[in-house]
Amino acid sequence: MKLLAVTLAMAVAIPAVAAEGPHPFNVQDLVMMDRVSDPSLSPDGRQIAFQVRETDYEANKGRTSVWTVPAGGGTSKRLTEASLGASGPRWSADGAGLYFLAGKDGVSQLWQVDAKGGAARQITWAPLDVNNFKFSPDGKRVLLSIDVFPDCDTLACTKQRLDERKADKASGTVYDKLFIRHWDTWADGRRSQLFVAEIGADGRVQGEPRRLSRGIDGDVPSKPFGDDGEYAFSPDGTIVYFNARIAGTTEPWSTNFDVYAVPADGSAEPRNLTADNLAWDGYPLPSRDGKTLYWLAMKRPGFEADRFGIWAMDLATGAKKEIAPNWDRSASALKESADGKTLYTTTDDKGEHPLFAIDVASGKALRIVDGGSVAGFDVGARGMVVARQDFKHPTDLYAADLRGKGLKQVTRFNAERLKNVRFGDAQFFTFQGAGGDSVQGYVVKPVGYKAGRKYPVAFIIHGGPQGAMTSDFHYRWNAQTYAGQGFAVVTINFHGSTGYGQKFTDAISGDWGGAPLEDLKLGWTAALENFRFLDGDRACALGASYGGFMAFWIAGVWNEPWKCIVAHDGVFDARMMGYSTEELWFDEWEHNGKTPYEDPAGYEKFNPVNHVKDWRVPILVVHGEQDFRIPIEQGIAAFTAAQRRGIPSQFLHFPDENHWVLKPHNSVLWHDTVNAWLKQWTAVEEKKKK
Repeated sequence: MKLLAVTLAMAVAIPAVAAEGPHPFNVQDLVMMDRVSDPSLSPDGRQIAFQVRETDYEANKGRTSVWTVPAGGGTSKRLTEASLGASGPRWSADGAGLYFLAGKDGVSQLWQVDAKGGAARQITWAPLDVNNFKFSPDGKRVLLSIDVFPDCDTLACTKQRLDERKADKASGTVYDKLFIRHWDTWADGRRSQLFVAEIGADGRVQGEPRRLSRGIDGDVPSKPFGDDGEYAFSPDGTIVYFNARIAGTTEPWSTNFDVYAVPADGSAEPRNLTADNLAWDGYPLPSRDGKTLYWLAMKRPGFEADRFGIWAMDLATGAKKEIAPNWDRSASALKESADGKTLYTTTDDKGEHPLFAIDVASGKALRIVDGGSVAGFDVGARGMVVARQDFKHPTDLYAADLRGKGLKQVTRFNAERLKNVRFGDAQFFTFQGAGGDSVQGYVVKPVGYKAGRKYPVAFIIHGGPQGAMTSDFHYRWNAQTYAGQGFAVVTINFHGSTGYGQKFTDAISGDWGGAPLEDLKLGWTAALENFRFLDGDRACALGASYGGFMAFWIAGVWNEPWKCIVAHDGVFDARMMGYSTEELWFDEWEHNGKTPYEDPAGYEKFNPVNHVKDWRVPILVVHGEQDFRIPIEQGIAAFTAAQRRGIPSQFLHFPDENHWVLKPHNSVLWHDTVNAWLKQWTAVEEKKKK
């Protein structure tokens, strides 16, 4: 144990300094990349504001700042220093300034900075964190999302109660309903509520904000990943629309979000506009002319991966209709064109995440920006900005016209870092999978590939399970980190993956170890037949979340091809998962809407714990202690099983990580540990000297 501790300490101490000169892509390159996100066009469309995350490796965290760049191209300009931690830039109504969030004395507040540069100034002094915000079209009001105790009438009341709890020497908490914890945070009784505040002549928030979501027993926006796309002002600023799920006692097994309308002055209670739909309604977008409300809606209660359709409500009559009902893709948050004739959205589509334009009148969907993944976008009167990435390029910003034509790169944040980095070439392929369906995957060649040689393989299994491995630049599961270590990469978008139609996505529910496993088997065979450089005798399988489940599953039922296995935050015991995970709707839907006590046989059908007796392959188990989606006992139990069986195994434990590994030093340690494991078990044995 002492030796292990020293080894881990040495790994963490390695500085993330990129190698000089041409070199294969590695984890040091990965963690030090600047991350560009959240583009926003100025009102006149001439400037783009955006956020950049830089890695402070010594401090072991990312630091964000606000930048601008001309939409026509030019030099990017930093408006805030990284030390301020500015995030979420939004333009003022006149385009003269930008608002953003940043900490002050440990509390997140709203700030403003002149678009031409200069010192930033604080404009809110709330005693609690401002989570996110949105200004009215005329700039005279601002919506603020703040965590408060529902029975507190003032922000000071919540602050006082938190201070009293902190001072109390008793640390226990009594709960009488779920959630008791969610994602990576224990519940403390607070809710994210939506407030409105007036902006004075000096540009600062005036007085105590008024709560608009009073009476809503739910979070606005939703937790843990909700943002300002879940609420909006009407064009005249008199109405606020937001989505929320009423918690009550059913929150952990309900996906019944609804869209509400409330007067912006707080003069009336919120009114439910979508009560007739018991599934998910959200992401409201009022049309520019104020006549229509657009939003996204699912149709099946309890299913978080149902198709998000685009809906429209005539605000004068209340009539509702679906836009593009025959478009078999699941939309994300919407933007509207200046003339109101087109809606823009992104979605997974056949191994990419492109931008689509939806004609409101006909419902026709046109793919207008592709060739990788669009990670964010904004639309103006004359053009658009997209944040785009792919296998070999981290996110940068591109400008285009409203049809996606004339795409022009306007930022180049990692140009110097990328200049000497060498990547592997990627290629998509298709094969006949389970049920005779066409299934897609991709192969990445190792850096320095030479024809005629055989290479060890990292066979990556994606999570979700309703997700996909796409052409993107991922910061946790990036195929290029393995290609840079000399591995070829194979991944399969099996039944259950997104981007191939809702029927294909639905296929995995109730069949976790069935058709998806068949796809993986058939895809592995097809890859070996079509890509002769893959060494099928030196391959390891690895995955996280559902991919971690599949890693445990194949350890017992399909272990023949593999020299080693890596399972990150995976489900090892399906029955215990049903009782210990926080978002019960997910696990229950995946078991045909049944709980473990209602259908014990269903939870045992594809339960990895029942096949431990057949394990034989060396396995590395990784788990974060703050993962409440798949609690750490799942990883500990799997490692215990491997140890008890006498199978070579390791357990990498992160006490400060959730379902993901986010801290730079931990990311380096994760990659170093996984790569060492792959190399150990796929190494070519040297012939003994005579």
